[in-house]
Amino acid sequence: MPRTTHRVGAVLLPLLLLVVAACSAGPSQRPAVAYHDGEQQIAPAPLPPRPAPVPPLGPPAEDSLSWEDCTDQTRAELGGLPPGMTFSCARLISTLDAPEAPTRGTARNALIRTGTGVPLVVLGDIGGEPGTTFAARLATQLPPDLLRTFSIIGMDRRGTGESEAADCVPPAQREAIVGFDPRATDRAALDRLLESVREASQECLLTLDERLQAYDTWRTASDLEELRLELGVPKLHAIGRGEAARLLTTYAERFPGSVGRMVLDGAPDPTRDAIGQLESQAQSAEQTFDVFAADCVSRGCPLGPDPRRVVGDLVERTRSAPLSAPGTTVGAGRVVQAVLLGLSDRNAWPSLADALAAANRGDGAGLAAISAPLVSAQGINPPWLDGDLITSCNDTTLRVPPQRSGELAQDWVNRFPLFGGAFAQRVVWCGSWPVPQQPLPAPRRADLPPIPVISTANDPLMLSLGTDHMADQLPTGVLVRWQGAGHGALGRSRCVTDAVTRFLVAGTVPTEGMACPG
Repeated sequence: MPRTTHRVGAVLLPLLLLVVAACSAGPSQRPAVAYHDGEQQIAPAPLPPRPAPVPPLGPPAEDSLSWEDCTDQTRAELGGLPPGMTFSCARLISTLDAPEAPTRGTARNALIRTGTGVPLVVLGDIGGEPGTTFAARLATQLPPDLLRTFSIIGMDRRGTGESEAADCVPPAQREAIVGFDPRATDRAALDRLLESVREASQECLLTLDERLQAYDTWRTASDLEELRLELGVPKLHAIGRGEAARLLTTYAERFPGSVGRMVLDGAPDPTRDAIGQLESQAQSAEQTFDVFAADCVSRGCPLGPDPRRVVGDLVERTRSAPLSAPGTTVGAGRVVQAVLLGLSDRNAWPSLADALAAANRGDGAGLAAISAPLVSAQGINPPWLDGDLITSCNDTTLRVPPQRSGELAQDWVNRFPLFGGAFAQRVVWCGSWPVPQQPLPAPRRADLPPIPVISTANDPLMLSLGTDHMADQLPTGVLVRWQGAGHGALGRSRCVTDAVTRFLVAGTVPTEGMACPG
């Protein structure tokens, strides 16, 4: 009898373990079962998180930052200011948090402010002018209601402007990277670019040491939270243009309880990887150039009846015969970069056309001036390339082998003849760069307040479809379309600016999918 009992137990025990294992293998796909008065009832599935309401504006800042007047410096930098507009500047001290020394070290970010109302932080692209300059320039274009309600605050992101600028790429390598042949597709040529980038990365590693990998969007989001705390406000209200939209979505994922009224003015496509985003940028730049060319012809500009042919021929000639310019030369790479920068500002298109016409006559001074901020210091501001290179490579885990880079260059030069090569080269940039520990988070929180996302039909840096995807991917995104051209709509489109003003000042959410004329 005892023998039989043990045999039955030996059989039942594995069966019991199988049942327990099956019950604990993962979340059940069946509805939860509840019991009420002895009867089984199917419990309703949990509801998804509801969007948060539009946050209140909150009080003006009560900060302890040491602001000092910098109106004269700002006036000189912008070339003038509206009557009565003043600016003050300060420094934000936050934690560096380098991968080798988590939670340690300090980062120092330069700040600028105009106005005395509720803080509204304005952020621009890592590859463009410093954040303080961008915020000050945008402030001069904003309507009185916004300026009366808010204190506009700009911040130089890590490694840029006066925020402990990277400024570590040797001048020769900087010139080589920016001026590299935009139509190079063979392995030997791309290897020369890779060598320039490798030398740049080695020099930056020697110069910046542990700070190198701390210049990224993930840690800059912590700077924004530290800024909110220093300002003494419960929520961070902010505007992010272009690539800075990814900084704000990263902030929202890391600090959802701190999200105030936010606006994304153009945004990278969150549904595409780094290669896909660069490809879409090349496509958007080509599309915007066609709009520029049509506008140029309609104005009777000096590029004649076929601006694309003129500029294409100019790029081909300068591949082997760079243009002369004061203190430098302008090869094909600088020509393309100057056109890309010039397309970003719709108001500057006539000046861009004049510079291209002069270049076609052999004078590269105009294009050299447009592209100069990429490679040389402008006043107190260091070259833009360094911070762009470092942050871009720290933000992506993608590392592409040389063979694949050559295939991309060949494909994109064929499909996007003016800009494909320039964007394909950015894939090469990160080939020898340390791989970051984690990718940036995708925008996925459904419990955020409504966030207007502005899509510009012809933006040389942000394909409108990609910005549409951001509005779709962001659970609380509200799409606003502008049928205009240039990088960013706020301050350029009266319709968009009015809609954003109503949202920021009164909390009135734009109608989903509203369209503003060009």
